[in-house]
Amino acid sequence: MEQFDLGPNGALLYCMEYLEENLRDWLFAALEGYDDEDCVVFDCPGQIELYSHHSAFRTLVNQMHDWSWHLVAVYMLDSQFITDASKFIAGCLQCQSAMMNFQLPHINVLTKIDLLPDKTLIEPYLTPDGGALVSGLQADVRPALQRLDDSVAQLLDDYSMVSFRPLDLSDFDSVSQLLYTIDCAVQFGEDSDVRTSRHEDMHEEILCSRPSGQTQPRTV
Repeated sequence: MEQFDLGPNGALLYCMEYLEENLRDWLFAALEGYDDEDCVVFDCPGQIELYSHHSAFRTLVNQMHDWSWHLVAVYMLDSQFITDASKFIAGCLQCQSAMMNFQLPHINVLTKIDLLPDKTLIEPYLTPDGGALVSGLQADVRPALQRLDDSVAQLLDDYSMVSFRPLDLSDFDSVSQLLYTIDCAVQFGEDSDVRTSRHEDMHEEILCSRPSGQTQPRTV
């Protein structure tokens, strides 16, 4: 940052562009040794321009496909966004932009459900209705901008691409269901005689670690 006089976002974009230009030099070696039973997670930075229009991750996706990797994008959106309709609509648009840019199996996740005071509030937001979301904005928006709101809502509804999975870290079922969805998206276990999921292995580990007599979680 000091050498090139860059701010935090500029420095991140510089690094991503450098990695993009030298992708084959470092990534191929880093992935050596993994097999079909392994899952590699790329924990990505939160700057939305990297997923909406920047080429770095699109290049990464194309390279991984050339190496015959199965990929799935898991897009995390903070569930606190549901408290503000404008923020949630913006989040949905970001999800849709990433889905169209990556063209991958894509799972959108509403995180931190365990922090909501009432978890039932999340239900209407798992399959967003653009018109219903915008109707909650109309009272606070100048009439001149209402047509823009309507157009944004129409964009979401016309494509009808965005839906969410809830993630509650305090609930075993919530975590295992999300993991099973990811496994299905990357076709984990497709070639096995009996298809299983990593979430079943996790379930068995938890059962083995529980003291005798403790209530067991429900399998999915």
